[in-house]
Amino acid sequence: MENKSIYVIYDRNVESFALKLAEGRPALAITADEAHKTMDTVLDICRWLLAQGANRDAIVWAVGGGVTTDLVGFAASIYKRGVRYANYPTTLLSQVDAGVGGKTGVNLDSYKNMIGVTKFPIYTRILPEVLATLPARELRSGAAEMLKTFIIDNKGDRYEKAVKVLSEPKIDFAALAPLIEAAAAVKRKIVEQDPYEENLRRCLNLGHTYAHAIEWYQHTHPTADPMTHGEAVAVGMVQAALLSERLGLCKAGLAEKLRKDLQACGLPTELPCPEAELEAALWKDKKAEKGIIHFVLIKKIGKVIIKDLDDLHQPAA
Repeated sequence: MENKSIYVIYDRNVESFALKLAEGRPALAITADEAHKTMDTVLDICRWLLAQGANRDAIVWAVGGGVTTDLVGFAASIYKRGVRYANYPTTLLSQVDAGVGGKTGVNLDSYKNMIGVTKFPIYTRILPEVLATLPARELRSGAAEMLKTFIIDNKGDRYEKAVKVLSEPKIDFAALAPLIEAAAAVKRKIVEQDPYEENLRRCLNLGHTYAHAIEWYQHTHPTADPMTHGEAVAVGMVQAALLSERLGLCKAGLAEKLRKDLQACGLPTELPCPEAELEAALWKDKKAEKGIIHFVLIKKIGKVIIKDLDDLHQPAA
């Protein structure tokens, strides 16, 4: 493929890796964080593509974490009514989640991913070797999404294997690599069966109802050390397990098991504020429709269900 048809957009935090990958192709650095996950950044990307002379035959490479793949995928979906894009995820979080499923989008004010479309990359290239350069906290943030995937599908006891690898003080990347591929494969399989989240794909939102509410809370109540997305998902999974226990959907003790496993992997498990303060955001989440939330609950490790709730204590009538 000729270089002139490929345009590389990358998180400035991975510049050396991205420019090496680009091999002289046009490249644009962006600030890929939640504060810049906005329509303004998407429009900046579109303006840059236009200035570069990108046509309908362009392929845009997204090099970075989940914020990068979300931004670039959304920009590619609307630039000239849609051009192709490919993901080169550089974080564990994006390799097992955001870089795989075709969801793109940006935040609206303080609400997570409120504007976006489903547009699938033409491919996603998993590069485990880049993970060795990540800060420990960022790596363990991605661990939450990996564990989430294996709570959904625990074929081959992958959840237990992942907890064992991820709880080590020093990660064995050779042991982690097949688990990354397995998690990505689980997500691809689910997405292929339900690309537009009409039913089965909703299970991938395990932990995310509370996670998005936590992110809203942190945006409206800034702190010096906010949780990352993955950390918020870890807390959200514990909340999902607690709710599952209250509703009698799983055996007592599941939430405590998850809490211990996640803590062993270096992840937080407690809400950053009283639950009541998250109420407004919980009901503005994308998974809330017509007075109910499509909440992902856990029956056991390896089996989840989607329950329509009209409050967070009793099933909808």
